[in-house]
Amino acid sequence: MNSRQSFRLFRLFGIDVFLHWSWFLVAAYRISERQGGYGSLTWCIAEYLGLFGMVLVHEFGHALACRQVGGTSREILLWPFGGVAYVNPPPRPGALLWSIAAGPLVNVVLIPVYWYLMRQGTFGMGTDGLRLVANLQFINFVLLIFNLLPIYPLDGGQILRALLWFVVGRARSLTVACVIGVLGAIGVAALALSQHSVWLGILAVLGIQQCWMGVKEARRLVRLAKLPRHDQFACPSCHEKPIQAALWLCPDCQKPFDTFASGAVCPNCGKAFALTGCPACRKQHSMAEWAAAATSIP
Repeated sequence: MNSRQSFRLFRLFGIDVFLHWSWFLVAAYRISERQGGYGSLTWCIAEYLGLFGMVLVHEFGHALACRQVGGTSREILLWPFGGVAYVNPPPRPGALLWSIAAGPLVNVVLIPVYWYLMRQGTFGMGTDGLRLVANLQFINFVLLIFNLLPIYPLDGGQILRALLWFVVGRARSLTVACVIGVLGAIGVAALALSQHSVWLGILAVLGIQQCWMGVKEARRLVRLAKLPRHDQFACPSCHEKPIQAALWLCPDCQKPFDTFASGAVCPNCGKAFALTGCPACRKQHSMAEWAAAATSIP
């Protein structure tokens, strides 16, 4: 899933919200399936839009928390199976933990909101209005519990990965979370077969795909961790010491080079760079700032 297969709905807090084209197909099917629960089709549409309203504020929770810890987040994508906030927190376990945990916390905050609406009788909207709030309250609770399952790539699995990162490191924590995620996805697949549920089957397949991508990323992190570092430099934002490798590409001559070995000057064409980007967090700083940060790290 990516924004190229979607169209932009709006922009809020500097974050573009996209809707995937397949959302309309699934929405039409799901709304017609729920039609018997209300007095008119309008309430079915309101429930489905309310569901994705919850998903959207959940994803904004991820995005804004990621920015709070110094990361970047510029896009949110809504699609038939929920939403995806494209977050890039600094490579620290605490930053990842807060970026992920903020999403479920939004659902926790919504619990008393729906309770208050129920107590107020939905402000005279009648039986269908009361049923709508009750259904949204139940859906919110189910989403909260489902997302907190310790199965990668669900929020619970990523929270588990962040907690393990404190103990076993970045790469190993991702590997463990993905292995648990595969086992969980196999369990979901078995449940899908027993219940003859197409939706659960699709979720299981998507979960296994994401876990496999996570395992490959963990292997890449292991290889990177073994490479030598420039100990006299450190990123002022994420404190990562840069790898001694040709990871920077000159925009003029298109040749890769090690900017810290050449003093932020391309050895092929002689172009000088005022700022150097960090491969880990993608923040840019001057070479003097990189050097100063290394002396401040114990």
